Amino acid sequence: MIAFVLLPFAVGLVLAFAQWDGLTQLTWVGFANFQAQLADPVFLRSMLNTLGLALITVPVGLALSLLVAVALDRLRGRTGYLLLYFAPVMTSSIAVSLVWQQILRADGPLNEAFTKVFGIPGPDWLGDPRFVLLAVSIVTIWSSMGLNVIIFLAGLQGINPNVLEAARVDGAGPLRTMMQIRLPLLSPVVFFSTVVAVISSFQTFDVVFILTKGGGPENSARTIVYQIYDEGFVHFQFGMASAASIILLVLTLVVTAVQLGLQRRFVHYES
Repeated sequence: MIAFVLLPFAVGLVLAFAQWDGLTQLTWVGFANFQAQLADPVFLRSMLNTLGLALITVPVGLALSLLVAVALDRLRGRTGYLLLYFAPVMTSSIAVSLVWQQILRADGPLNEAFTKVFGIPGPDWLGDPRFVLLAVSIVTIWSSMGLNVIIFLAGLQGINPNVLEAARVDGAGPLRTMMQIRLPLLSPVVFFSTVVAVISSFQTFDVVFILTKGGGPENSARTIVYQIYDEGFVHFQFGMASAASIILLVLTLVVTAVQLGLQRRFVHYES
């Protein structure tokens, strides 16, 4: 705990207020690193990209995972399907990103299928600034769905079957049962998955690193974590990188606090 969490955090906090390249003497600069980051258009773009990535991947990813979990809930032989959906989670994110890099190429199989179906050329997923963040979102959603499906499925199977049977006897159809019984009872699981998914999306790096090779054209997919990597391990500006990491920490804490504040209104715990 001390060696792998507290000590690195303390060092990063100190470096955030200093200028250091790893070789020369450390120089204290106060809040200059934070001011420079917040005035840097590239960093501000990385913040917007990080928030945009979360706004795409979290609701879409969780909604798709919930639909799959509902479909598998009463399905016999679902173990094989669970293994299929969970395979990307167990696979190296680097390997997953490399495979998707080939799929999303301008002349890749996805665009070939797009051309055959619609009769027009597909978009340049990794070369057009309008589509790069969407491409990163697709890969992120695909690679994280398996874990969310298992969590949602466990939550669905934890619902008292007597409650569902009573609803059926009262004449509630599948849609009404889902909206008025299953979802409210599943809301603690949805809340947990949402918090974890948001934090995970804020930490996105490997997919961006492999797919875009620099954050994409016009920094269209550059995230805060990629910005930290670029400044710290490419340009050796450890003070700027540490300041960016502290800003990311504050952003994560604020968003998580908002979610915790909203749970009383939207999350229903069984008494």
